[in-house]
Amino acid sequence: MTNTISDELGSFAQGASREESLRRQLEAIEVAAGEGSRAFLKVYATEAKARAQAFDRAATQSTQLPPYAGVTISIKDLFDVAGEVTTSGSVLLAGSAPAAEDAVAVARLKAAGFVPVGRTNMTEFAFSGLGINPHYGTPLNPYDRGSRRIPGGSSSGAAVSVADGMATVALGTDTGGSCRIPAALCGLVGFKPTASRISMAGTMPLSSSLDSIGSIGHSVACCAAVDEVISAETGSGGHCDVKSLKFGVPSSYVFDDIDRQTASAFECALARLSEAGVKLVPLETAELSEIPSMNAKGGLAAREAYLFHRDWMKISASDYDPRVLVRIRKGETQTDEDYRQVQSLRRSLMDRMQDRLRDFDAVVMPTVPMIAPRIDDLSTDDEYNRANMLMLRNCTVANTLDRCAISLPCHAAGEAPVGLMLMGENMGDRKLLSTAAEIERILAND
Repeated sequence: MTNTISDELGSFAQGASREESLRRQLEAIEVAAGEGSRAFLKVYATEAKARAQAFDRAATQSTQLPPYAGVTISIKDLFDVAGEVTTSGSVLLAGSAPAAEDAVAVARLKAAGFVPVGRTNMTEFAFSGLGINPHYGTPLNPYDRGSRRIPGGSSSGAAVSVADGMATVALGTDTGGSCRIPAALCGLVGFKPTASRISMAGTMPLSSSLDSIGSIGHSVACCAAVDEVISAETGSGGHCDVKSLKFGVPSSYVFDDIDRQTASAFECALARLSEAGVKLVPLETAELSEIPSMNAKGGLAAREAYLFHRDWMKISASDYDPRVLVRIRKGETQTDEDYRQVQSLRRSLMDRMQDRLRDFDAVVMPTVPMIAPRIDDLSTDDEYNRANMLMLRNCTVANTLDRCAISLPCHAAGEAPVGLMLMGENMGDRKLLSTAAEIERILAND
């Protein structure tokens, strides 16, 4: 099922039942041989049905409905939902007090008519790009499911919920690629906004410097709709003339260790963009190679995560996923001076790259340099860590530079999903979404 928000709204306008549409999605969650039990930590069947029925009744009475009345959305387990416990994919917080109110993003989505269908599984505390969760299971990638490939993370259940028709769109977070990575690996669109545009209130933090709230859907329009609601920023980025676009293509760093399938799909996508009139300019980006050394001690994410988790770790370290715990503990080795130095290096890199990129409409690169690996191939810590660092590398560029970015599917039908990422400028989100919609159209033309 590849329902978009536009598809659903169109069917509702023609008189289709919101309750019936929801019923099909709830049935998809409940399929015994499906991924529903791993993609969702909790399903809001009763609440969602009541909300859908209320919208159906209002529609028959010609009552004015909110713009997205009846469109379903899954909610990553980082967001507070009133009356629910926010566990962040952990067992550590399972006994915590329920949230008193909705996170700001969730409240805005409900006010716009979206119907939350449940809380989605994720990498524990959002600290990995692979999507593996030893506590609640790992939802399998929709591609080559028999091989049991990773969905990507940390918004793993979010992507699978959309890919498998269990929700129309998904709400996620992105600290180093957590929306874009699973979108790329599952053949979907994933959007990371400029972090400051959207309130994090009521959202469990990983890194206050890098966290942002994004979405995953079947189209750019799906992500743009969610972004408009949760950012409270209306209006488009203006008309995009494809032949006036100029994209920078990095000549180093983002292509290191790229696999054959990803390289082939990405090169084919670039050829199509060029044929359509997009100007592609080689871009020297040697500065990006500073990012790994900047993060050698775990960077901002590890330090900020450690400061948030240190009291819990003192008494409940055994409750953590050991691979997540190791990453958080890296922050313990950092001094305050280390932290200040990373912040200074980041500001310097942002300033230098701002000058380098100011003449481009976007920077284009592979979202991740590899197709989804099999879970069984990540059984050792060395294999897991290598795949995780490679999975995060390209996406982390946008978070480090405090820019917006979006991943679009660029693979041929039937092949392993591959994402093409467009990175825009800070606060240039609506322009990037308009640009991405045109690029999406080019890539979709067979």
